Amino acid sequence: MDFALTPELEALRERVRSFIAEQVIPLENDARQDSHGPHKALRDELVSRARAAGLLTPHASREMGGMGLSHIEKAVVFEEAGYSWLGPTAMNIHAPDEGNIHLMEEVATHAQKERWLRPQVEGQTRSCFCMTEPSPGAGADPSMLKTQAVRDGDDYVINGLKWLITGAEGSSYAIIMASMEDGTATMFLSDMDRDGIEIVRNLDAMDRCFSGGHGVVRFTNVRIPATDVLGEIGKGFRYAQIRLAPARLTHCMRWLGQARRAHEIALDYVRRREAFGKPLVEHEGVGFQIADNDMDLMTARLHIWHTAWLLDQGQRGAFESSRAKVVCSEAEWRVVDRCVQIMGGMGVTNETAVMRIFTDMRAFRVYDGPSEVHRWSMAKKIAAGKA
Repeated sequence: MDFALTPELEALRERVRSFIAEQVIPLENDARQDSHGPHKALRDELVSRARAAGLLTPHASREMGGMGLSHIEKAVVFEEAGYSWLGPTAMNIHAPDEGNIHLMEEVATHAQKERWLRPQVEGQTRSCFCMTEPSPGAGADPSMLKTQAVRDGDDYVINGLKWLITGAEGSSYAIIMASMEDGTATMFLSDMDRDGIEIVRNLDAMDRCFSGGHGVVRFTNVRIPATDVLGEIGKGFRYAQIRLAPARLTHCMRWLGQARRAHEIALDYVRRREAFGKPLVEHEGVGFQIADNDMDLMTARLHIWHTAWLLDQGQRGAFESSRAKVVCSEAEWRVVDRCVQIMGGMGVTNETAVMRIFTDMRAFRVYDGPSEVHRWSMAKKIAAGKA
């Protein structure tokens, strides 16, 4: 592997870094946001700024209007975008839209792309991915899927309840995972204003960086034409892996930017703050934590780049994606947790961005598969010699 960046990629990294510093971070305390994320007006302004800077939806294909970035290129760009919690929203690379865009490019028909994907790539719309369900439905175990799709003439009729559906409020369309009568799973596309789709409520969650929050969505006799099936009937779980393996990695990329920012804030603080006759950073207990932060940041970055390189070589990298998700989510979380600790009172207030990063990031070890599930899946493959 060659970790050297091309001059073009270095230039793109600097463009994104400057855009985030000059155009995005000044809006972080804008009033047009709440516990369920940026409001539409704030998102629209952020997207407009990214569009003007030529940085909107860079991961989408050139055919759809993006930059067609490779996974390695995304690793560089997404880290820089993630330096602000509003950066991924501005550049239209936040979850779940980023993963949905990737899936739609891979699986959707031309007509489906023109109807749903192109407006999304242009930043005009958002989407949600409806798979997770409350108990006893699907969560970390997708085979427990309870939402049902039944064929009725030229349509499919869907009934079920989903929750933790990120971005549901305000989404234009949804990708819905439903179980078929034979027990297989299928993905369906639907406008969110279709009869029978109800956003019951938004859950109060630790994080508040996702537009639309995390919703509870009920499907009651939702009639979807067969032409709006995404891909082939019965291949929903296969398509989920097409989406999830890269999406886990892009989470790691974005949160690495947040962890790096927390570390830089904490480092600046412990250089200036004195206790017991010298700057905090000169105390061994603090200095060791700064060193540990540096090692965890590099560990996360190397895992991201290695897994991105595998994906660029045409390997799906499901095992490596799981490994990167665990390693990066836990390493990046340790960085931010240490930053809170060494900053003391300043770390537990909103006087700096560290507290906000802390509360937003904690959920990263849970969504897209908790660490324990990934470890369990990896262990099975290792024991079977399939790693």
